Formats: sequence, structure tokens, C-alpha cells
Amino acid sequence: MIFRINNTLTNQLLLVLVAIFLGLQIYPNLEEDLFLFNRAILSDGQIHGVAEGEWWRLITAGFLHAGLMHLLFNCLALYTLGTPFEALYGRTRYAILLLISLVAGSYASITFNAENQVSVGASGAIFGLFGALLVVGRRLGAETRSTLTLLAINTAIAIAIPNIDWRAHLGGLAGGVVVATVYKLIPQRRGQAY
Repeated sequence: MIFRINNTLTNQLLLVLVAIFLGLQIYPNLEEDLFLFNRAILSDGQIHGVAEGEWWRLITAGFLHAGLMHLLFNCLALYTLGTPFEALYGRTRYAILLLISLVAGSYASITFNAENQVSVGASGAIFGLFGALLVVGRRLGAETRSTLTLLAINTAIAIAIPNIDWRAHLGGLAGGVVVATVYKLIPQRRGQAY
């Protein structure tokens, strides 16, 4: 029997997240060029960050994780939430939802954290899926009350535990709500409601 992985964007992203995590175990110095912060002096003695024109950090930080447990929790959440959204929206709209949520989360992070505060993880994009779930939850068979409870628990954990960038979570959540609302107003060409 041959092991096969469905060729979905969600599964491809999971493989990329794991590959990057493993690659950075071998080449940890590359991480400094990818993680998110607004402005700081790095090991080369130069000032770096988004404020210095390194805009890619708004995206690349979403592919980095602060440890194996961080990676595993985000992969589980991405698989659980991403799979039904990819089926609902299709590959392109799903990718746009993830990207806008990730960037919204990163932007919230650099806006509301100290300028040298480092942030990593796919949580902004994942919280964007939670935001979209608030908008179209019934269509996916989700109960809004359960979604709100899960969001409240995750937000409380993020605020209570040091080193979790809850600002990025809330930015991603807002991004997901906005994108899902736009999708609801502008149906796909196939004639689907979303």
C-alpha cells in the first residue's frame, strides 16, 4: 500500500511548515532573516525589520514556529479548520483568506507590540479561519456559541501565557471576519452562495 497525501493546499501548507521547521533545525541562523518585528538591531549590527523595508517578514514569520509543540498545535488547528474552508471556498479564495489573515495578524503585532518584539507562527492565519467561522459557521455546520467559547478560551490562554502574541491572533481574527464577509457579499462565479 502506498501512502498518499491529498493534494490540497492545506496538506501542502502542512508539509511546508514541517519542512521549514526541520530545515531551521539544521540552519538556525536563517531564522533571523525571516521572523517578525518592526525594528531592531540584529547580529550583523545593522537595523532591520518591517519599518526598514523588510516587508516579507509580515508573511515569512507565519511559516516559523517557536518549538515542536507550537508547530504541532498550529498544524492540528490548520488541518481541522482549513480543510472545510478549502472545500467551501476553493483553493484560490482559501489562499486569499489565509494570506490576508496572516498579514493582518502580523500588522497588528508590529503595530501594538514593542518595535523589537519578535513574533513567529501561523496563528494569525489560523485565527483568521476562526473569524471566517464566525461569519459562515452555520454553512459549515458549526455552532456559533461553541466557536465563541473556543475563541474566548484561546484568547484567554494567549493573554495569560507569556510569549504568545495575542495581538497577532486578534489581528488575524479581524482579517478573517472581513474576508469572509466580503466573500459572502460577492458569490463565487460557479453560482455558489459563498
